[in-house]
Amino acid sequence: MDKLKNLIVISDLHCGCKLGLCPADGVTLAEGGGRYIPSPMMQKIWDYWREFWDEWVPWVTHRQPFGIVVNGDAVDGRHHGSTHQISQNLSDQDEIAYQVLAPLVDRCKGKFWMVKGTEAHVGPSGEQEELLARRLGAIPDSTGAHARYELWKYLGGTRALLHIMHHVGTTGSSAYESTAVYKELVESYVEAGRWGNRPPDCIVRSHRHRHFETKISSAGGRAISVVTPAWQCRTPFTFKVPGGRIAQPMIGGICIRTGKEGHENVYAQEKIWHLTRPPVE
Repeated sequence: MDKLKNLIVISDLHCGCKLGLCPADGVTLAEGGGRYIPSPMMQKIWDYWREFWDEWVPWVTHRQPFGIVVNGDAVDGRHHGSTHQISQNLSDQDEIAYQVLAPLVDRCKGKFWMVKGTEAHVGPSGEQEELLARRLGAIPDSTGAHARYELWKYLGGTRALLHIMHHVGTTGSSAYESTAVYKELVESYVEAGRWGNRPPDCIVRSHRHRHFETKISSAGGRAISVVTPAWQCRTPFTFKVPGGRIAQPMIGGICIRTGKEGHENVYAQEKIWHLTRPPVE
């Protein structure tokens, strides 16, 4: 498994939300709740999802083996008194996420990891994602947990060191979008130097639903810090957030891939769909 050269990272699916990821043919709800059919907009997002896995992933990995990391917020949960969920029954949300993710476990031949997201969405201590990760057969950590707070991973023959977790700082200004992303990299170098550990070659974060990448030169060739896009459209909450209230969603995921030793030891490639703004009336 250490020879694996490609790692696909997706995040913020928010299954169970009317604006999150849902199979185009809909889902049957518990307790005789009938069948939910997603909106045309969400069916379009599902088309992107299918294109991502059927076309982009084989292309970006050169049809080589790959692993998959779901980096938090696989389900939407019951949060902040919101009403935009398909169902407030968490078993419905779990089933939607399972239908979305189960086929991927086969595609990556079980090289599948799950990282916990925000407690507001996935429950205290990420309990909903732990249950989902067990059901999916995600690779457990050293404590036996199937959903973890962070993943340290070697990738490829160059043994590039990756550190993956969900949370990263946000900003209300596009002019400072790089700040928290770069700080994660700098602080990782400081912490590694403090204790004599090897710093990561690649840091992956999610949470802010916007892709961003920064990189610096290093002894290994480069060190990068990258934030993943999401699979959720704008919810009512985003219209209150500076920056987010005027930004259109970034839909997609990334591939972390190792290069040749002594050259590009690790790099990231993103696939982004940008939803257009509403029509002028």
